[in-house]
Formats: sequence, C-alpha cells, structure tokens
Amino acid sequence: MTRGLNNRTALVIGAARGIGAGIVERFIEEGAHVVIADTEAAIGQATAKRLGARFIETNIALKADAERAVAETVDHFGGLDILVQNAGIYPWTLIENIEPEEWDSVMAVNLRGTYLAARAALPVMREKKYGRMVFTSSITGPRVTSPGHGHYSASKAGINGFIKAAALEFAGYGITVNGVEPGNILTEAIVEHRSQAFIRNMEEAVPLGRLGSPRDIANAVLFLASDEASYITGTTIIVDGGQTLPEGKDFRIRPE
Repeated sequence: MTRGLNNRTALVIGAARGIGAGIVERFIEEGAHVVIADTEAAIGQATAKRLGARFIETNIALKADAERAVAETVDHFGGLDILVQNAGIYPWTLIENIEPEEWDSVMAVNLRGTYLAARAALPVMREKKYGRMVFTSSITGPRVTSPGHGHYSASKAGINGFIKAAALEFAGYGITVNGVEPGNILTEAIVEHRSQAFIRNMEEAVPLGRLGSPRDIANAVLFLASDEASYITGTTIIVDGGQTLPEGKDFRIRPE
C-alpha cells in the first residue's frame, strides 16, 4: 500500500506507546493526519512529536473525554475519517480475587471505552457518509484465555460482540466497523516487565517462532482503515503467528 490514507484524518486512542504508536506510525507513512489520544501525557506528547502527530490527553472511559477528543480532531483537521480504539488495561488477578472495583475499571477502559469512542465519532462520520472504525480486541477472550485474565477476557469478547452490532447499525451510513485480535506482541511493556525466559516460552507457543511486533498489528489495522477494505465490516483479523491453531502443546513437525 502506498499513501493509501492520503489526506485522511485518524484519531488513534491508546497510542502513546506500543501497538497504538505502531498504528500511528503506519498511518502517517500512508499520508494520514493523526491525533493521538491517551492518558499518558508526557509519553504521548513525545510520541506525537517524534512521529509528526498531534496529542490530546484523554481518558476514554469518560464520555466527556471521548467527545472532546473527537471534537478537537474535527476542529483541527476539519473532519474525522478513521477511528481506532486501542486503549486497554490488563491487570493479572484470579477471578476469586478480583474485586468489583477492579472488574469495573477493566470494563470501563476496554469495553465502555470502545462504545464511547464509537458513539462520539458516529455523528461526524454519519454526516459525511463515510467512516472506518477499527477496534483492538485480542485472541484472549474470543479464542483462548489464561488464568488471571477473567475480566480482560470478558472485555475483549465483549468488544467482538460490539463490533458486530455496530457494523450492522452503522452500515447504512457508509461506516465500516472491524477489529484486530493480536496474539502475543513484543511491546515495550513486555520487555520491561517480563523475563527473557518468559518471552522465550511465549515464542515457543507460536508456530511462526516469534512474537509479533506492533507493526504486524498496524499493518492489519491499516488495511481495515483503507479503501481496500470497503466491503469488509463486522469482522476481526487474527494476527497471532498461528498461536491459536494447534490442538495440543507438541505441534512442531520433526521430520527425523
């Protein structure tokens, strides 16, 4: 794809670092004007400066913040063509130990944030009769899970359900709604907070033999945000290096 988003305007939520920053970088490479919305002001401003984007401090769990992020994007660039909601939190807590407050905080950012972002962007895209909404889900929840991720899994499975409902409701306005389901992605957070042994163990679970990169996810988001995906709505793309394919643990072919 070459300059496939030329002069499009995108709002990418949860893009101060990691997967979100990778999405912003790809969008800008393809000619888009991009606004980063995130709670991490210092990191977000630095990322925006480095990539040539604008930054808005935003807590997507709050209705007023979601609406302000859309309004400031429209005020500055004159419109909004692409919405990406990538913000998400993933505390590790066994279900028996999850307090209702922690459950609510995960749902507020991951699932409520998805709904609020879509709701805020809808009037602008509806008026234009054009829009691309892309939401970051996960293989965790819709496809697989692990102990300690009960609330995260529920939120991501909920995002997939929301994608289908929104795609159906928004289709008549020329808006497509899709998502990506990342597998294990080698982000700054993984490098900072996980041991090399843990990372190697994760790599061994991936048939392609490596963890994904933010750019791997960004390329899938780029496709769904482009005109090449104009007839795709209500679905998700799994980007996991084949991690969800094996029936069992010993899946590697050993010719000997």
